[in-house]
Amino acid sequence: MDEDTPRTDGGTERADGEPSEDVALDPWGSASVGDYADLFAEFGIEAFDDVAGDVVDPHYLMRRGVIFGHREYDAVAEAMANDEPFAALSGFMPTGDPHIGHKLVFDELIWHQEQGGDVFGLIADLEAHSARGMSWDEIDEHARSYLLSLLALGFDPEDGELYRQSDNREVQDLGFELGSKANFSEFEAIYGFDGETNISHMQSVVTQTADILYPQLVDEPKPTVIPVGPDQDPHVRLTRDLATRLRYFKVTEAFASFELDDAERTLVRAAYDALAGGEDGGDDAGAGDAGDDAGAGDAGDDAGAGDAGDDAAPDVRCEDAAVWLDDYEPPEVDAEDADAEEVDLADAKTGALEKLRAGGKEPLRPRVRFFDRNATDEAFEALIGAVDGDKRVFEGHVDAFELTREAAESLARKVEIDHDGFGFRQPSSIYHRFMTGLTGGKMSSSIPASHISLLDDPEDGYDKVRSATTGGRDTAEEQRELGGEADECPVYELYAYLLAGDDDGLATEVYSECVNGERLCGGCKEQAAELMREFLADHQEKREEAEELLEDLDIDLDSDRRGTGGEH
Repeated sequence: MDEDTPRTDGGTERADGEPSEDVALDPWGSASVGDYADLFAEFGIEAFDDVAGDVVDPHYLMRRGVIFGHREYDAVAEAMANDEPFAALSGFMPTGDPHIGHKLVFDELIWHQEQGGDVFGLIADLEAHSARGMSWDEIDEHARSYLLSLLALGFDPEDGELYRQSDNREVQDLGFELGSKANFSEFEAIYGFDGETNISHMQSVVTQTADILYPQLVDEPKPTVIPVGPDQDPHVRLTRDLATRLRYFKVTEAFASFELDDAERTLVRAAYDALAGGEDGGDDAGAGDAGDDAGAGDAGDDAGAGDAGDDAAPDVRCEDAAVWLDDYEPPEVDAEDADAEEVDLADAKTGALEKLRAGGKEPLRPRVRFFDRNATDEAFEALIGAVDGDKRVFEGHVDAFELTREAAESLARKVEIDHDGFGFRQPSSIYHRFMTGLTGGKMSSSIPASHISLLDDPEDGYDKVRSATTGGRDTAEEQRELGGEADECPVYELYAYLLAGDDDGLATEVYSECVNGERLCGGCKEQAAELMREFLADHQEKREEAEELLEDLDIDLDSDRRGTGGEH
């Protein structure tokens, strides 16, 4: 990441380290987050900076920190860098005109298409009807407008796919299957649904999980990114869970007959590596009883590890590892500041020791374990036959001693797909900051002056920017002396998010001149207003050109559906 590129702030952690407000992510509520840093701790969203270096020629929204978080985007970045299949999908609920906030997602989809991805844009008409009570005529009108803007900005319909939820039978069928793995208590916990929530609203949520996984029905399962605002993260979290639950097999790393959680597994791996490598007290741990022929009181039969005396495997026993681990102290850290894994390791030591001591003389031997989660009998038998090399077969799982975790995951997915399973990968996601309203506070479609519609008359767009709130000082003299507060300025956000486009030089110039007191708000707003007027005029001209392209698409924008919708 270029340190000279100015970064948008948009709500970073306060100086006192306290969150600015409670974080609640509601897909149908207000689009705001008080402190983006809290999303990392509370919901497991990772900082995009951690993966940004793996992205070849990143989009300017990535460079400027507008895209601030992700879930497993490294899988997409790797596929992109290696010219391997990947996909991107996002949806649009047609409840009003597309505005400059929607343009962020349009641009992210188009950029991923330009990088070679299979890209999907969907109209979430079922959600609009059930959750917002939109009539089908209104939905048709707004859907047309969203699609025109997406096409005008550069989406290639020949290289991607556009569809309506209500017309996509594959999505409907997949949603039905996914619904069998979800329950109401989950919806209650994630979305706050209660006895007053209409069933169609719940159904639309399941449909959205099917939308998110739909790209993996095309050709093959592949890394797929969902570009969204953080308010849509509940849908991503639910879909990642459902994708896992639908899989035929669960693949984990194991060392003996007992199961370990992730933190315990890290500790046992450390003990095994130390003993197998003769480090840190391997002699004291008593690993030298190889002459016992690895029988260990028939523990090998239970563990599936039986032949621990094989030349390729060092003879390390569970009790040896317990002795080593008992002397090992995970680093002491402050729980409030600690890396989550370090805290878990300290907490997990007791559990790991109990399991190792109970294992006694059972050989400790690394393996990958395939659990039968949803497999048919035929699929489980096929998996057994497909595992090459040393293996042990049990009623509900198979242990393989000569496969890497990556190879095991690939094998499990192949067997699943060959036997009519889906083989889904967990979808990835990236999250962009919300734009501040031009009047300050939240950007709201119900406050026309706070946002700019992509359908606004260019002169109206010009006037809105000229009237916008800024991060400037009270007087020009103070501005020159103290500099402006660009990180708190809606007008600077317009440059960073939209008006500067791919020109980092312009964004840097505006930011630097502002904070150094060289740029006054009047001239800055005039420049931004002119650029906005030019953008809207150009975009609307391209929308007119896209009309013919839209007519040629196989998408019905004249629905004959009937109904009054759900929540009003």
